Amino acid sequence: MLRTLFSGMFLLSLFGCGRAQGPVPPVTPVAPFHALKATDITGAPVDLSAYKGHPVLIVNTASRCGHTPQYAKLQELYTRYEGKGLVVLGFPSNDFLRQEPGDNAEIAEFCTKNYGVTFPMMAKVEVKGEGRDPVYQWLTRKDLNGALDSKVKWNFQKYLVDGQGRLIGVFDPGTDPLDPGITTLIDANL
Repeated sequence: MLRTLFSGMFLLSLFGCGRAQGPVPPVTPVAPFHALKATDITGAPVDLSAYKGHPVLIVNTASRCGHTPQYAKLQELYTRYEGKGLVVLGFPSNDFLRQEPGDNAEIAEFCTKNYGVTFPMMAKVEVKGEGRDPVYQWLTRKDLNGALDSKVKWNFQKYLVDGQGRLIGVFDPGTDPLDPGITTLIDANL
C-alpha cells in the first residue's frame, strides 16, 4: 500500500496536480498592475494605467507553436469585446523551444498578415526566468499580484486582470480564447 501511495505521489508530481487554472478570487494586489509599463511592438512606451477600468487579457505568444492559430480566436475575442472595453495584450516570447525567433518587426508582420491582428502587441519579452519582464513578474508572483503564484507553462497562457487591476483568471495555454470560462469572466467584469 505504501508503494502504491508513493507511486501515486510520483505521478502527481510528474504530471502536475496543482491548483486548477481558471477564475481567481479577486483580492487587492500588493503592487498595482496599472503602475506597470511596457513597450509596444514598434518600440513605443505603454503605460498600463491607460487600461484602468478595462479588463485586460494578457497572453504570451509565439509564431511557431502548435497554439499559434489561437491568434485568430484572440482577434475574434478582441473584436467581439473591444467596444465593451476589453483589451487584449499580446507579449511575444521566445522562452519555449525558441518558437518565436523573429524580431519585433517580423512578429508584427506575421500577426497582421496571417491573422489580421489589431489588438495591441507588445515588444518581445521573457516570461520566465531571471530576465522575466516586470509585467510577467507581477502576473506570476503572489507577493506582487496578491492573488497567487503561477508559472507560465507554455506559449499562449492567458491571464485576466479586471478594471481595478486585480488578477482574476489564469488559463492554460491550450484553453481556447473563446472558452466560456474566459468569456463568462470577461462578461462579469465589463
